[in-house]
Amino acid sequence: MRLLQSGRVGVKICGLTSESDALLCLNAGADALGFNFYRGSKRFLDPRQSLEWIRQLEGQVDRVAVVVNADASLLGLIRDSHCFEFVQFHGDESPSDCFAACFPSWIRAVRVRDDQTLDACLEYASPHILLDAWSPEAYGGTGQVADWRLLADFVSVNPSRNFALAGGLTPSNVGEAIRIVKPRAVDVAGGVESSPGKKDARLVKEFIEAARRPSRLDV
Repeated sequence: MRLLQSGRVGVKICGLTSESDALLCLNAGADALGFNFYRGSKRFLDPRQSLEWIRQLEGQVDRVAVVVNADASLLGLIRDSHCFEFVQFHGDESPSDCFAACFPSWIRAVRVRDDQTLDACLEYASPHILLDAWSPEAYGGTGQVADWRLLADFVSVNPSRNFALAGGLTPSNVGEAIRIVKPRAVDVAGGVESSPGKKDARLVKEFIEAARRPSRLDV
């Protein structure tokens, strides 16, 4: 899979709401694209209206279906579409909820508040963990910056997990975030937008270039 390949930090652009923006990010060099199927999000994308063009991206980029406390109907639609390399659970799903959804590859997103939050994420069966900033206002995409030093300590003592970093990342701070936390991948939504759900070509390009500048995971 492209996002978590060895030797470089992967880049995931999340919150795509149109085919044109997906192609923009793909052509800029993104390793993965995230599609938010949570109706409470300002970047909500209706899967029934988008699966056809998402299907056309197969083999070019990792496609990630982002869900928040999804019901069985939505999970079944995503699973049966065969359009996604990952499903990202970004709500209050328990370890058993995620396991019971029966996706072969999935990411558990964790809104990190403290050490206890971090320890709890190790209860999930998937090796792929997205560390996001805590906010009481929303499940993600708030622009809040995570506590990088707290995350760095946790990442360093759990080398068997594939950690991605999210939370308030921008072209100007992603390089420093990578240097401190040393994640396997970084995830951005609002930091590369001109407005919620609308990606900015210049910011996308600058973000990917900044993330790739420290091109090795051992910097």
